[in-house]
Amino acid sequence: MNTSTKALLGVFLILSPWLLVQVWILVAAPDQALEEMPSCSDSSSNCAHLGGGDSHRMEVTTVLLEGQSLEETKSLALDYVDDQGGDILFESDSESEYFVHFVEHTSFWLFPDDVVLLITAEGDNSSKIELHSESRLGGGDLGVNPERLEKFYNALASD
Repeated sequence: MNTSTKALLGVFLILSPWLLVQVWILVAAPDQALEEMPSCSDSSSNCAHLGGGDSHRMEVTTVLLEGQSLEETKSLALDYVDDQGGDILFESDSESEYFVHFVEHTSFWLFPDDVVLLITAEGDNSSKIELHSESRLGGGDLGVNPERLEKFYNALASD
């Protein structure tokens, strides 16, 4: 075996656990569009939710964005999805509501997490939000989902 073949084999052996995990993720966690806002069970440690009467694993509790119309909030949300490299699986838009389900992936292992946003118009110049983030695989999330929702919330409330 020559040196380049040994080096290539070594790289493959190093990458093989990552590649196996990617195949497992594709089989075990296929994309399925969510068309309604999900909720977290009280004991869930792989889920975070803000709004709709629930703030599971969230410190932020404000869901009314005063002085920010539905269209402004929607624009900020789509900027966030784009910045995070999110893949939109479902989107619904009306004059009074905007709903989007997209997928973000964790760094390195690329585990898929479902993120859902509902924006409701509250008059002409305010909007109410509901956010949800949940890992598709595993019983815990190492705090990723609450951190993600806090980051998403901050992006929406930045104006």
